[in-house]
Amino acid sequence: AFAVVRVETVERGLEIADGLVRGGVPAMEISYTNANAGDVIAAVKAKYGDKMCVGAGTVMEAATARLAIMSGAEFVVANMESEEVARVCNLYQVPYAPGCTTMTEANKGLEMGAAFIKCFPISNTYGVQLVKLFKTPTPWMPLMASGGINLDNLAEWVRAGVDTCGMGSLLTKGSADDIAKNAAEVRRIIDEIRAKMAEIERGDARDGKTGAEFSIGAGLPASRAQTSDPTGSEVISAGTNGVFGHAE
Repeated sequence: AFAVVRVETVERGLEIADGLVRGGVPAMEISYTNANAGDVIAAVKAKYGDKMCVGAGTVMEAATARLAIMSGAEFVVANMESEEVARVCNLYQVPYAPGCTTMTEANKGLEMGAAFIKCFPISNTYGVQLVKLFKTPTPWMPLMASGGINLDNLAEWVRAGVDTCGMGSLLTKGSADDIAKNAAEVRRIIDEIRAKMAEIERGDARDGKTGAEFSIGAGLPASRAQTSDPTGSEVISAGTNGVFGHAE
């Protein structure tokens, strides 16, 4: 999981980062909705280094992508799909998650080299069922849900096979202590569900089912069936510290 952050000041960005690190979800997307996004990214990386994975959000064109990467962004997320942004991210080997609404857009995103497909703005509209809609025909597609995810439905999203979740208010509102408390609960839910799923997978393997058979039945990406990690410690780029990737 990761926090989707829009802040007016660098200081508030650092306060949110503190809560996330203490709560065990050290990953945050700083949205370029605000002009200070680059300053916030640079400040968080300067203070926390590899303890925090910082990315850039709402990156809609190539110039912003390059500026974000120069500021220290370790991944790039957008509310739409851009071949120009994809080219910049590929050039600098930075994972890219374009916002996609349809299967056509999502498959084009994979062709462009996307690390994740951000289901936007349809996460709120379809809810957890969108995971099955995308993964039934393409179980290898890595999905990022953003919007409508909370402590009450997070377990359902993870069980459905979503690969990563962006969260706003839950991981950005209140004091650093409030954020740390919510982050710890997010981490607990993900770890517990993933551990149970891994146990089921091991049991199916003993019964002669292949990892791909299990992954399709459970809504997991078939390409990850042999490397399932119950704690969600797979990563999509160096420095993510185990939190941004695989079902977080």
